[in-house]
Amino acid sequence: MDSITQAALGAAVGELMLGKRLGNRALLWGALFGTLPDMDVLLAPFLSTAGKLVHHRGASHSLLLMVLASFALAPWLAKLWKKEKVSKPVAGAFVFVVWSTHVLIDCFTVYGTSVLWPFSEARVAFNHLFIIDFFYTGPLVVTLVWLAFLRSKKSKAKRRRLNLWGLGLSSGYVVLSLLAKWAASTGFDADLQRRGVTYERRMEAPTPLNILLWRSVVDRGDELWVGYRTIFEFHRTPVRWTVYPRGREIVEPFVNEPEIQAIIWFSNGWWIARENAKGVWMADLRFGESRAWGVKKDHVDRRIGFSWVFSSAEEGDRLRRINPDGRNAGDTLKRIVFRIFGQRDSWEGRPRLAGVPGALPEFLRVVE
Repeated sequence: MDSITQAALGAAVGELMLGKRLGNRALLWGALFGTLPDMDVLLAPFLSTAGKLVHHRGASHSLLLMVLASFALAPWLAKLWKKEKVSKPVAGAFVFVVWSTHVLIDCFTVYGTSVLWPFSEARVAFNHLFIIDFFYTGPLVVTLVWLAFLRSKKSKAKRRRLNLWGLGLSSGYVVLSLLAKWAASTGFDADLQRRGVTYERRMEAPTPLNILLWRSVVDRGDELWVGYRTIFEFHRTPVRWTVYPRGREIVEPFVNEPEIQAIIWFSNGWWIARENAKGVWMADLRFGESRAWGVKKDHVDRRIGFSWVFSSAEEGDRLRRINPDGRNAGDTLKRIVFRIFGQRDSWEGRPRLAGVPGALPEFLRVVE
């Protein structure tokens, strides 16, 4: 999740655990430890592009580091909070719980976290929340701002109620995301069964800033299918699938390069590739795409949110991240709202894969 969400969640948990003893300082300490796992970004200037993929949400999000940090920081925090009679076990539990809630909410996103590092390189990703969601963060921020202006000594009961309301509303939203994903997933499953489509695996994740419109990616080996449906649609409503050829033969000459291996690992195999004059272009289809309407009549250009160009002849960092195109973000969000409430035509169109450097937009096959 984003840093504001992590700080707000950490502050709310800090208030819940030590608010009675520390007052508003519990909010500040909670916010600090709530964002601490993401301090791995400080290493970014010293890492290659592939290195950033490997290390972000890596060791700093592991269960092992949580435990070690809790034991290491407990004596110092207990000494700092001696007047408030905070013992070492309580201080250690504070660090562990705040740190672990950061990691837990990250696990609900597509990006995933290396919870079991160094024992396993697999990342845990439940795919229930978009990486930024105001409906989750909003209740936390509102209640925390309110708490900050309450006098801690005279309003302990009120502070606790407010904090529980904020945590309850945000946690309730996460529970709703579980139900929403189940509703969307069963709809996708019904559509694929009706078509008699076989596949190796499938994943669903929400579209930006909501849990009502979901995106499914179906792995069929040499091609990936992408479709959308809302939780309000009947199972008999057909899904419009866009087919992305994977491009295994394009990656084959570079498959042993460490940068390519990093993308394959990071994407958990949900990648596509296209030819590039300098090497190869690759994209991770898990994260969705930005869209541009009206470039040509009835055409919709799709640019994948996470994509890279690997230049085999370059010296130094041979992998370059292509920054997402945010020019049509407002239009995309507006059309997402229309699509949620049943206006399929405003969302669909003749799809083209755009954003591949040095290549014209590629028309994509549609299965309706």
